[in-house]
Amino acid sequence: MEKKPHFVRREFLPREVPSISLALLLAAVLLLNALLYLYLNKFYSSLGRVETDPGLCPFGYFKFGAVKNCSPWLSCEAINKEVRKLKCVGEGAVKKVFLSEWKEKKVVLSQLTNSELKEDFLHGLKMLKALQSKYVVRLLGYCEQQFTILTEYHPLGSLRGLNETLYIPKYKAMNTWHRRLMLAIDYVSVIRYLHSSPLGTLVMCDSNDLDKVLSQYLLTSDFHILVNDLDALPLVNRSAGRLVKCGHRELQGEFVAPEQRWPYGEDVPFEDDLMPPYDEKTDIWKIPDVSNFFLGHVEGSDIVRLHLFDIHAACKKKDPAERPSAQEVLDTYRKILTLLIQEAAMPGTREML
Repeated sequence: MEKKPHFVRREFLPREVPSISLALLLAAVLLLNALLYLYLNKFYSSLGRVETDPGLCPFGYFKFGAVKNCSPWLSCEAINKEVRKLKCVGEGAVKKVFLSEWKEKKVVLSQLTNSELKEDFLHGLKMLKALQSKYVVRLLGYCEQQFTILTEYHPLGSLRGLNETLYIPKYKAMNTWHRRLMLAIDYVSVIRYLHSSPLGTLVMCDSNDLDKVLSQYLLTSDFHILVNDLDALPLVNRSAGRLVKCGHRELQGEFVAPEQRWPYGEDVPFEDDLMPPYDEKTDIWKIPDVSNFFLGHVEGSDIVRLHLFDIHAACKKKDPAERPSAQEVLDTYRKILTLLIQEAAMPGTREML
């Protein structure tokens, strides 16, 4: 008797295996996305700072360190009695800065050095009081009569020393592209805050070159950025037709925005009265140069620059009206950070799908 061929039905197997594999892969991607979402939430909270700051006190009060209760700003009498100067740590055109001590805590005492610039000093104090937030150095007290301001001390100093700090063995782990990008995000966050402050749209005028910009900001011990010097912070009020000019001298160089430069050529001598005013978009022009400093030359920084190319090109538009707002720059920076972290967490996922 002739045996019939024995056939095994296998036609479903090749279809089932890829379907199961694809389902597992999709499940893994969804799980990874969920974990990434939680990570980014924590990442933004710890590095980028959420919008609320539990460390802030009501107007006229402060707290810092492990202290839970808010204390009133120190008065002239308290500063004179309780604050002890240790050493001079800096001096600018307007004030001299002393590392000092108050109740066994390091603090910073700033004093006016040039009486002709007392209006600038008092304007800086006014801004410091009005703009207290997570973006601004903490005010501890002041004495208008003696032209003295007391603020929180940050041992890492100004942003001018950022690269040197990141080469210290203790901080080498911080020297990564995403930490550096987070510093750039912090910087743009400060600019955004100033452009939409409780007082209105403020322009950071002490920013005629990169070194000057970096000197205006402090690096905190947990690697955030605070604006520290608010002496030159004029107000833009478009509805009232009020624009600004950063000083009364001619500004030159590629770092300052085109509208800040003398527009009438070398044959016409500079006259402050003839210099047209401008708005806050001068700050936007400078963002790419400052961010380029932050990114440095670590592994991955060139990839970040590539992703930032379009928004930085927009910041460098000659017409100020065509430049993005600080909020738009900030949104783009955050999206790029999220994208790059996703790509780092899920390399090759697209090809697998």
